[in-house]
Amino acid sequence: MDMLTWRGDLMKMLSAKTVNDIYLSAVKSVLVWAVENDRLIENVAASVKQPKPRKVYGRERGYTDPEAVTVLKASRIYEPHKDEFGRVREMPHLVAAKRWVPIICAFTGARVSEITQLRKEDVTKIGDYWVVWITPDAGTVKAGGYRDVPLHRQIIDQGFADFVQVADHGPIFHGGTDPARYAKKAVRISNQLSEWLRKSELTPEGLQPNHAWRHRLKTTCREFEISDRVVDAIQGHAGKTAADHYGDVTLKTKAVAIAKLPNYHNAE
Repeated sequence: MDMLTWRGDLMKMLSAKTVNDIYLSAVKSVLVWAVENDRLIENVAASVKQPKPRKVYGRERGYTDPEAVTVLKASRIYEPHKDEFGRVREMPHLVAAKRWVPIICAFTGARVSEITQLRKEDVTKIGDYWVVWITPDAGTVKAGGYRDVPLHRQIIDQGFADFVQVADHGPIFHGGTDPARYAKKAVRISNQLSEWLRKSELTPEGLQPNHAWRHRLKTTCREFEISDRVVDAIQGHAGKTAADHYGDVTLKTKAVAIAKLPNYHNAE
C-alpha cells in the first residue's frame, strides 16, 4: 500500500490532526532513521502531509474586560468549602493556586503550568522589581530556557510577596517533593484550576480558561503600544524572524512595559 492510500484510509476513521501529527509523523521519523542508516534509499513519506482544517473561532480568544474582572474577583475572595463536619479537605497548595495564579497570569501572560510550578526561590526582588524566574529547573518551559518576568504592582499590593516569604521552601502551588515529578504536579494543579473555572461558570463556553490570559495580555499590550517583541519576551514566545534573536529584552524593558498596564480596579 502506498503512503497516499494509507493516509486516505486513516482519514476515514481519524481526524486530520491525529493523522498528520501522530501517524504520519511516526512513519516519517522511522523512515528518516532508515535513510540515515543506509537501510533505504529515500524517505517516501517526506512530502506526505495531511492538511488540517483551519479552526474557526466564534469569539475573541482572550478574556474580555468584564470576564477578566469576574475571574479575578472570584479568585481574590476564594474560600475553600467545608464538608458536613466543618473540615476543609482541599489541599492548601490548590487553595493558594486559586488565589494567586489567575492574577499572576493576567499580568504575565505566562502558561498556567509555568506559574503553578513556581518555587519559593523562583520569586525574588532584583533592585526595585519583584520578579518570578520561569525556569526548567522547576518543571518545564515550552520555549526551552529560563526567563525573568517582573510582577505588576497590583500583585505585590495584594500581598503576594508576603505570601511567598512565609511559604515553605520548594513549590508554592503544589506539594511535590521530588524534582523529577515537579512538571507532572504543576500540570495537575493547572488542570484543577481549569476545572474549577469551568464548574464555577467563570469561563464562557468556547474559551480556554487558562490559555485565555495569554491572548488577553497580548491584546492589552497592543492597546498600550507595547512592542510585540517585548511581550514575546515576557510571555516566552519564540521570535518570528532572525532579527528577533539579535539583542536582548532587558528586565528593565519588561518592567517598564508591565508598569504601563492598569490595575483591575473592580477585582479588588
